[in-house]
Amino acid sequence: MGHRESDLPMAMAELAEDFQSVSAKERLQILLELADGVPELPERYAGNLDKLERVDECQSPVFVIAELRDDGFRTVRLYFEAPDEAPTTKGFAGILYESLDGLPAQSVLDVPDDAPFRFGLAEAVSPLRMRGMVGMLSRIKRQVALRLESDATSVANEEQS
Repeated sequence: MGHRESDLPMAMAELAEDFQSVSAKERLQILLELADGVPELPERYAGNLDKLERVDECQSPVFVIAELRDDGFRTVRLYFEAPDEAPTTKGFAGILYESLDGLPAQSVLDVPDDAPFRFGLAEAVSPLRMRGMVGMLSRIKRQVALRLESDATSVANEEQS
């Protein structure tokens, strides 16, 4: 089983363990299954990719947006647009979707930047592809931080008025 990835959110730690417990070839299989699990964009974003952020590190056109729900926990909702012709990249989106969607904002911000390397995928895919997943995670974290910040600013402004 290996050591618990204790600094990862639970869903991400469990997924990392699943990946690490199988061969490199089987890891790619899990990745493809996760690619199928990435939901379609909701209608408000479909055809409005300019509202999403492009992940330049990815070789294929991948877009991501992180929203915060107004539910006391500032729950993160993630939406991805990744081409079916890029199943590895879409699989990375699937890992992040499975691991982070629905978590409180702070838990997402606390994900270590090297988390993409905890799945044993560096042996299975090219370093260039790994950079794509790192890019997705850093954009998600930055968007969440910016949204928290703008929420805090708007709350402060309301309190002053």
